[in-house]
Amino acid sequence: MCMACEEADMYYRWQLLQQIAKGEMPAGLTEDDLRAMELPLPSEVELIEEADGTMVLKRKQPVVVASKATLSPAANAFVCDTPDGE
Repeated sequence: MCMACEEADMYYRWQLLQQIAKGEMPAGLTEDDLRAMELPLPSEVELIEEADGTMVLKRKQPVVVASKATLSPAANAFVCDTPDGE
């Protein structure tokens, strides 16, 4: 890909990210299209303003719901791996 085409592609992706950050689905694209382009969905990112006024695009943490049946108390137990157990 030539430099001009690569720059145009990066600019297009940046425009898509700006729309997605506003919570909008880009016109003419589906969720599958965004996944194929390795872009997040509108519900997966947020635009955050830092203290110095800069805007940062951050991924939201996925919400994981685990049932009590899948949680094992032993799975989260602390195990000391030092030779003398301290």
